[in-house]
Amino acid sequence: MSGSIFLTNIHKQFKIYPSKKHRVLEALTFFKGKYCHPFHALNDVSFQISPGETIGIIGKNGSGKSTLLKIICGIVVPTSGEVKVDGRISALLELGAGFNPEFTGRENIYFTAAILGIEKSKIKAQIPKIIEFANIGEYIDQPVKSYSSGMFVRLAFSVSIHVEPDILIIDEALSVGDMNFQNRCFKKFNEFRKNGKTILFVTHSMDTVLKYCDRAILLDKGQKVFEGSPKEAVDIYKRIEVSLPAFASDHEKILNAEDVGSLFPLSSEAQSYGDGSATIKNWGITNENSEPIKSILSDELFEIRFEVEFHEKVSHPIFAYSIKDNKGLEITGTNSSFLRVASGEFQIGQIARLKFTQKLSLAGGPYWLSLGCTNFEPDFKVHHRIYDVFSFEALAHRSTVGFFDPMSEFKVTVDNQEDIDQGSL
Repeated sequence: MSGSIFLTNIHKQFKIYPSKKHRVLEALTFFKGKYCHPFHALNDVSFQISPGETIGIIGKNGSGKSTLLKIICGIVVPTSGEVKVDGRISALLELGAGFNPEFTGRENIYFTAAILGIEKSKIKAQIPKIIEFANIGEYIDQPVKSYSSGMFVRLAFSVSIHVEPDILIIDEALSVGDMNFQNRCFKKFNEFRKNGKTILFVTHSMDTVLKYCDRAILLDKGQKVFEGSPKEAVDIYKRIEVSLPAFASDHEKILNAEDVGSLFPLSSEAQSYGDGSATIKNWGITNENSEPIKSILSDELFEIRFEVEFHEKVSHPIFAYSIKDNKGLEITGTNSSFLRVASGEFQIGQIARLKFTQKLSLAGGPYWLSLGCTNFEPDFKVHHRIYDVFSFEALAHRSTVGFFDPMSEFKVTVDNQEDIDQGSL
C-alpha cells in the first residue's frame, strides 16, 4: 500500500580505517579486513510503518538514526536484511543534500523534480507555491551557494512537500529555520497527516515527538530498544540519556547522592561564590522513583536534589533553587523559608541532604538550575550560591506562548445552538 515501510533484520556494518594508508593497503591485499575494524551502525532492526502514520526516531548521537533513514531512502545499502518501501519518498536528510550549489533556486527545483521522475510541466505548475512557502522572493533566481542556511532549508523543505510524496522523511534539518517557518512546517505536517501521508523524522526535540508523533522508535548503539507510544519512548530515552539501562529491573541499585551528582557535571557557564562556611555539592534532578533525568515532563512530579556540607556552625540556613530560561531570565524558584520549613542548626562537618519535589508546567525548551544556601541571622549572608549549575530540558505536550502552560481547556458555544464539536487540529 502506498506510504508503507517494512524493515526486516536490518544490519549495517562500516569499515573503520586507522589512516588513509590502511585503506589503500586493504584495497591491494587479498586478506580483507586485515587493516580495518568493523563498526556496526545498525544491528537487527525491524519495524513496520503503515500509511498515514507520523513516526519519530529518537536516540543519542551515534545511535544509528541517520543511517536508518538513509537506508529507507535507498542512499545507503544495508549489509544484510530486507527493506521494502511502497510510494514516492521525499527526503530532507542534510542541509544541502540534493542541491547543486552552482544552480539557482529555480534550477534546483527542476533538478530535484527530474531526479524524482516528475514531469517538467507538473513541477512548473507547483513553482509559485514552492516560492511562496519558502519565502525567499527574488533570491529564487540566485545561485543557492549565496543563500543563508535558513533560506536554503526553507527552499529544500518547500520543494520536498510540493513534489507530492507519499512518504516525507526529515532528519533534523528544520532546526535551522526560524520559529515562524517551523510553525508553518508543522501545519503542513498536519495537512499531510489528514491526507494519509506518512511522515518519518529524526529529532532530538522530545517536545516534537510528544506533540506530533503517533509512535516513536528508540535506537541505542545501533539496536532498536523500544517501539511504541511517544510517552513511553521519551521516558526510556531519559534513562539512556543519563547512562541507565533502558528498562529498570526489580533489583536495580538505588543511586546515592554521589552517583546522582556524577551524572550532572558543573556547567562551564556556572558562577559560584560564598563566604566559605558551606559547600553545595552532588546536585541533580530525579523523577519520583529517584531515577536521574535530564528532561522533565510538564505534568509529572520531579525532584531537585543537592547536598550542603558545612565548614562552620550555621543556624537556620535557607536552602533555595531557581530556574532561568536560556536567555538568563529568572522564571521561578523557591526556598525553605518561603515553604515555612525550619532547617535547624548544623555543626562543622555535617551534611544536609535536600530535596524539593514539584510539578512545573513549563513551556518546552532548555532551562538552567541555580542553587543556594543563605542566611538572615542576623544579617544577610551567602554561605554558597551557584548560578547556572547545569541545564535541563522541559518537555511539553502542546505549544504555548510565554514560559508556562496554563493548562487551559477551550470550548465554543453559539447562541441557540448546541455546543460545537471542535475536533482537533
